[in-house]
Amino acid sequence: MGSGAKRRTDEERKKGKTILIAGAAILDVLAVPVEKEVFEKGSVPADTIRLSMGGDALNEATVLARLGKNPELLTVLGKDRAGEMIRRHCEKEGIGLTYTREIPHMDTGVNLVLVRQNAQRCFITNPKGSLRMLGAEHFPEEFPWQEGIFCLASMFVSPGLGIAQMADIFRKAKERGMTVCADMTKCKNGEDVKQAKEALARLDYVFANEEEAALLTGETQPERMAQALREAGCGCAVIKCGAKGCYLCGKQAEMWIPAFKTEKCVDTTGAGDSFCAGFLYGLSEDMEDVECARFANACGCLAVQAVGTEKGILNLNQVLELKEKYCGI
Repeated sequence: MGSGAKRRTDEERKKGKTILIAGAAILDVLAVPVEKEVFEKGSVPADTIRLSMGGDALNEATVLARLGKNPELLTVLGKDRAGEMIRRHCEKEGIGLTYTREIPHMDTGVNLVLVRQNAQRCFITNPKGSLRMLGAEHFPEEFPWQEGIFCLASMFVSPGLGIAQMADIFRKAKERGMTVCADMTKCKNGEDVKQAKEALARLDYVFANEEEAALLTGETQPERMAQALREAGCGCAVIKCGAKGCYLCGKQAEMWIPAFKTEKCVDTTGAGDSFCAGFLYGLSEDMEDVECARFANACGCLAVQAVGTEKGILNLNQVLELKEKYCGI
């Protein structure tokens, strides 16, 4: 598996670093393919229409569980059928729910995901559902573990998690010796990298796609985006660039990590979350950053080959085989 990577037995892996993922856990209803004509006609056919687990945190936790980890999920769910389906999914996959909170009279989020022929997608969301309801009050006063990995699955998703609140959460995690990570979505209120510095400076790793990083930093090149995030204080910035791979900028390396080749790309939903989960897996296995990025690229490659976020990655061997096929490592 190359420099910095370590193979472990299943028993050793389950006893390894605890991974706590915080963020949204919802259901996705996907239709593939759907073009703009859907709004001009009374009825259109789609090759696939199905229900899938969704939400950045649940996506990441699901991938980590299938890679052999026992992640914990910190999220909010309604006391409804959708929430119960998510709970059953987590129980089946081996995802811990100790820190998941049930909120009566709140709808568990359900997204409609319209996927176009080119695999790009549009979302229809419920602003009153659980998608954006996670707040600072749902986090423990003190993180329960020493060491381990904490990841906020998406910065800028929840109004209840502003920059000050995120900075405080990251501080508490670091005080317990945890490796602190965050993925992000597009900033919603015009935040820039200077305003977000209080939170970014407490991160060991930050993940962002090109559009998200451009909005936050004002830069147009991935290399400069990553550098701006590093200058704000984060330990390592990883810019996700789809078919181009990712750009890694940290103490260990500053370089492009090429994407893996894929014979088909049918749905990009959850690809970034799968990438992030792959990187977290690498960190939990004490891989070096470059190796983590290669592993993450392999997870992203597999994710886009299936509809939804659940079908692309089924087990660890699947990822290792793809990685060895193209890297020989």
